[in-house]
Amino acid sequence: MTIENKPFISVVVPCFNEEAILQENLKLIQNFLESRNTKYDWEILIINDGSRDSTGLIADEIEKLDHHVRVIHHPVNLNLGNALRTGFRNAKGEVIVVLDVDLSYAVENIEKLTDKLLEESADIVIASPYMKGGKVTAVPFGRKIMSKWVNKFMSISAQDKYYTFTGMVRAYKTSFIQSLNLKAIDYEINPEIIYKAMILRARIVEVPANLDWTEQNKCAGKRTSSIRLLRGFFSGLMSAFIFRPYIFFLGVGIILMFLSLYQLVWLLADTLSYWHTLLIQDPQIEYPFSYSLATQFKKNPQSFLVGGITFLAAIQFLGLGFLSLQSKRYFEELFHISTNILIKSK
Repeated sequence: MTIENKPFISVVVPCFNEEAILQENLKLIQNFLESRNTKYDWEILIINDGSRDSTGLIADEIEKLDHHVRVIHHPVNLNLGNALRTGFRNAKGEVIVVLDVDLSYAVENIEKLTDKLLEESADIVIASPYMKGGKVTAVPFGRKIMSKWVNKFMSISAQDKYYTFTGMVRAYKTSFIQSLNLKAIDYEINPEIIYKAMILRARIVEVPANLDWTEQNKCAGKRTSSIRLLRGFFSGLMSAFIFRPYIFFLGVGIILMFLSLYQLVWLLADTLSYWHTLLIQDPQIEYPFSYSLATQFKKNPQSFLVGGITFLAAIQFLGLGFLSLQSKRYFEELFHISTNILIKSK
């Protein structure tokens, strides 16, 4: 790549109450990008998402001292999804790299992600600590396990071999990410992007990365922007639902159907056995099968009740599964068509 054809990178940094680390970490990002001046043109876009501390003031001072830095303020906290959409919408570069201001992913990932995006003509490149070669360092055990299994669950739901769906640190082709109609307002925006990119058959690439909380742990008690663990966990589970919603309904329906048939088959076997005995003992009895069935009901009314209710519930869930499959196909087709129309209209 010649100097005249240097790619222009927009590094988007969402911030909320980050006065404890903003100035120091922004300096690290600036120094790294300045060391790559011969390779890239660049800007840093700070999205101050309604911080209630001095984050906005510090960001404004940084902007005054460096023409590469731009600051956009949200008057109130609009959450991560809106902060990222603001960054995507206002980025001037042909490549957008989203970086967490806590630098839990090192600044070197800017170059790593950008080069991979350009080399492979990808639409999205994801920094992945959970793929082979990736690593997680100094992350609290509970958070690490939850994050790993939520991403594993999403991978199973998506039925694609991606390892990290919830991570924010990524590189995007600007023209692609600006064409996506994104709706999520919080952390769910990250899996939403992957889901909608998959619908459009976008090229998604993962590169191994080290998620390192060593420095972040030193700031414990000084930062108020940390992600709430349970909220992030349940958000991840709900995000997994959007990939294959019918699997959840069909899975529950199949399990309930199996349980109901187990009960009902045993009841039928007992009824037939008693019916056969009645035919031998009293061939003159009227309606032997009905009599046998009534006898079994008197002996095990709970089995009839549980088996019947479970069977009806299974039918309901299986029906919902097929309906959600049909709805998902309609949505994906409409999303694909509308996105293509939007791209062609620009």
